Amino acid sequence: MKIRVLLTVILCAVVVLSAQAQHTTFLQQGRIEFEKRVNLFARMDEMSKGEDNSWTDMLKKGMSQYQVTYFDYSFSHQTSLYKPGRDNPDNKKPIWESAPAEVNVVYSRLDSMQSISQKQVFEQMFLVKDSMRQIRWKITDETRKIAGFDCRRANAVIMDSIYVVAFYTDAIVTPGGPESFSGLPGMILGVALPHEHVTWFATKVLIDDIKEEALKPPVKGKPVDNKGIRESVSKILGKWGNYGSAYIRAIML
Repeated sequence: MKIRVLLTVILCAVVVLSAQAQHTTFLQQGRIEFEKRVNLFARMDEMSKGEDNSWTDMLKKGMSQYQVTYFDYSFSHQTSLYKPGRDNPDNKKPIWESAPAEVNVVYSRLDSMQSISQKQVFEQMFLVKDSMRQIRWKITDETRKIAGFDCRRANAVIMDSIYVVAFYTDAIVTPGGPESFSGLPGMILGVALPHEHVTWFATKVLIDDIKEEALKPPVKGKPVDNKGIRESVSKILGKWGNYGSAYIRAIML
């Protein structure tokens, strides 16, 4: 009798563990929609420090405080492609129409840490081929849920002075993220740059059958590396004060 009870308990335990294993999903391919949100009013206030604000106040009346754009991030194992997604008809665009990094396309090979990016700077298109940024993350105990996934917070500083807050999930194995953010033990589903007034957060994660060979790098634009695009943009905007500095930081992310 005791043996029969023991066997029943063991069988129940095996069934429970099997069910738990079936509900534990570790994704290696799929598609993520990211919502990029820029606080334009905060950026404009920062750029106009020490200057007459009447022009800035007039510009604000014809535009949305938050510029919201969407990007599709497709990934398969160690390859990813980040590109503009659906339009947002609610945006009231500023008079200069496109913001920096609004139409970026970023192809990444996470195993070799190489990327190919297509970046628009006013009328000039650049094709940036270089190694990916090595980010020294500090993982914390803070957690939050993003797009249905439990995520853990990590902090870092990039480009000498830009403070980064990221949230990643280890339920998605591919160690990527929006734009050039990567290097955590799982997929980055949320990024905030508090002092740059910009965030990226996943709105949904789709389990699509993405093939690595279907993820193609961009091909159009003037070939440069990271140093080359910085030098080119600095020649145009280096004397534009706070606005020029903010634009350069945004395009180099």
